[in-house]
Amino acid sequence: MFILQSDYSTAGDQEQAIRELVGQIQTGQERCVLLGVTGSGKTFAMANIIQKLQMPTLILSHNKTLARQIWQEMSELFPKNAVEYFVSYYDYYQPEAYLPNRDLYIDKELQMNERIEQERFSTVASLVSRPDVIAVGTVSTIYGLNPPEVFQERHLQLFKGQKIEPREAVSELVSLQYRRVSGDLARGDIRLRGEVLDIWMPSRDDPIRVRFGWDGIERLQVCEAVSWEPLDEIEEAWIHPRQFYMTDEDRFSTAIENIEHELDERARWFESKGMDLEAHRIEQRTKFDLEMLQELGSCKGVENYSRHFDGRDVGERPFCLLDFFSTNAETFQGNPDQYLVIMDESHVTLPQVGGMYAGDLARKRNLVEHGFRLPCAYDNRPLRIDEFQNLIPQMLYVSATPGEREFRHLAEVTGQEVPRGLLHAASMGGAGKGDLPKREGSNSIEDIISSIDGIAKMEIRPTGLLDPKIEVRTTEGQVQDLLSEINKRIRADQRVLVTVLTIKFAEEVSEYLQGMGIKAHYLHSEIDTLERSEIIKALRLGHIDVIVGINLLREGLDIPEVSLVAIFDAAAQGFLRNERSLLQTIGRAARNAEGSVILYADTISPAMEGAIRQTAERRKRQEMYNEENGIVPRTIRKSLPTMGEETPDLLAGVAGRGVKGGRRLVAKKQGTKDISSFAKKFDLGTGSWTSSETVLELVSQPEYDSEITYKTAETDQSDVTSKIIKKLEKEMKAAASRLDFERAAAIRDRIAEIREATN
Repeated sequence: MFILQSDYSTAGDQEQAIRELVGQIQTGQERCVLLGVTGSGKTFAMANIIQKLQMPTLILSHNKTLARQIWQEMSELFPKNAVEYFVSYYDYYQPEAYLPNRDLYIDKELQMNERIEQERFSTVASLVSRPDVIAVGTVSTIYGLNPPEVFQERHLQLFKGQKIEPREAVSELVSLQYRRVSGDLARGDIRLRGEVLDIWMPSRDDPIRVRFGWDGIERLQVCEAVSWEPLDEIEEAWIHPRQFYMTDEDRFSTAIENIEHELDERARWFESKGMDLEAHRIEQRTKFDLEMLQELGSCKGVENYSRHFDGRDVGERPFCLLDFFSTNAETFQGNPDQYLVIMDESHVTLPQVGGMYAGDLARKRNLVEHGFRLPCAYDNRPLRIDEFQNLIPQMLYVSATPGEREFRHLAEVTGQEVPRGLLHAASMGGAGKGDLPKREGSNSIEDIISSIDGIAKMEIRPTGLLDPKIEVRTTEGQVQDLLSEINKRIRADQRVLVTVLTIKFAEEVSEYLQGMGIKAHYLHSEIDTLERSEIIKALRLGHIDVIVGINLLREGLDIPEVSLVAIFDAAAQGFLRNERSLLQTIGRAARNAEGSVILYADTISPAMEGAIRQTAERRKRQEMYNEENGIVPRTIRKSLPTMGEETPDLLAGVAGRGVKGGRRLVAKKQGTKDISSFAKKFDLGTGSWTSSETVLELVSQPEYDSEITYKTAETDQSDVTSKIIKKLEKEMKAAASRLDFERAAAIRDRIAEIREATN
């Protein structure tokens, strides 16, 4: 059951919009639209809709930063439910590609973020084990995953209070190819001694100890690998197979045969076309992959053979996170269509979803046509826009500036006449960015909104906040002018956002401001996902006064401490400076009672004119509402975040909540990276907001208390000390073999202390 917990209730026109949307969804309307101005409380409205509908929900966002912000807000509003985070786990990803005009092959390169991998795993684990799931994700949700039934079959869920016998758990683990031993434990081994089961997953440095009682599992502990000292208490653990790419022998053998058959056909096809080089290339590359698959169970680029391993037909869509939502709804709601998708900032997110397939297809076509990949690689792909739309039983589009596609969908599903300005909108299916090109005689956005019934609107801010005042200033001396404005805000303990057009300029402006004594930092796509979230937290707390960014500062960024938004190159042409983009960027200052916006430009573009006009009209409407209701505008109050609050979970390798709300162990630990290293990297003043503890202190170390050790009889003392030193030496060597040299050095120093104390 979804339980919303909040210190405040709906206000303004929130209640009316929520009631209207809930009614539409409950009567079977497949597509709904919520038009909510910036600061009207769209996230809170979403939370109320989820509570009233009591459906598992996927909230889609167009970027990781906004997704993380929504995840944090939903986690606070639904503290007893499973609020999960599902985005791409690549901090850097260069896909495999071939450029025929340059005869250049580019191999795949990637850098994975282990923490996000844990979050993704936790999302899937929640969807197969509990009914109250809210997942916040990005376009990554339309990319391929294993089918839900395969995930359930190939993982063992253990949780406190589970009714399971020790031997039954051992049998399940053996089926996942774990080795059963009676002596020392190594990675991939399990050991049962009476009512205690020890499991060491290959992905972790520390094994898990499961203690059974009369009624099943009593305790789950993460233990030190050598001394078996308890390091952490958890409520749930998902045990993955000993081999990550495990599949049953019959399916694996069938997949190998199908790949070989496809290879023979493809090689013959190339030869029949006189393309001997391509025939030789595909044969050599695929045979190498087959050898790796047969020897190791995996190979580089194994995902390109996913169709054969999944048993899908040619052209059949891949499984994705939406299949897990459908399975969850069928399992817990009795209806596979009983789940909801909310598309936040839909005017950007929908085109982004629609554009993924075409880009992937163009890249794969070059690889397949020139013999680098078999045609089955085509079926390792994101969903097409039609597949995506057909999978979703009901979807709510949410935006301050909805796009033409959303309006057309609403008109179609409600049987209304499609306005003339939208005649060709759906045919694009979300394949482009921003608005459709305006045709002669087409309706304006305002005309379209007024001509379609059923659009839920939230145009009044409960806080009474007005749209910000806008100034247009010349570009001459713009950086120096901005500096003086920033200093005014700093003296008032307020924050500033600056938006530019290029990464290079963002870094240059940030560097200049730092040189002038301003605590500034840039924010763009090359910064690690979770570090972006920490930078925004630092801004809210005042450790940073100014963030300089590009389009990451537009949709949905909720920072009430920001009183000034500065936009460079405001009159430039293009997606980042069209009317919708300017309105969204201007809206970042609408959560502060003293909000203002400076547009740096030497001319006023049509987009600027439209954005300024709409902002002024909304400001007048809000002023009238405030006067009628006696409301005094006040800055939105939000609880301040805690820097590095996720660090302990990151280090422990836990994510999400288990079936009873406890901590869930999901996969391997992050290693030695912690938030203090992030703070030092970005020079954010670590002493003011992080603990002085080092990573080594945060990672549990077995403590050998000198007082306890040396209270033993003198005759036994040397023997006890010798045993402790031997354990520590073994642990030190194990840490060194894992290349964890900091931990090994700390253990070495501990050994020296013990030896010194006994001499």
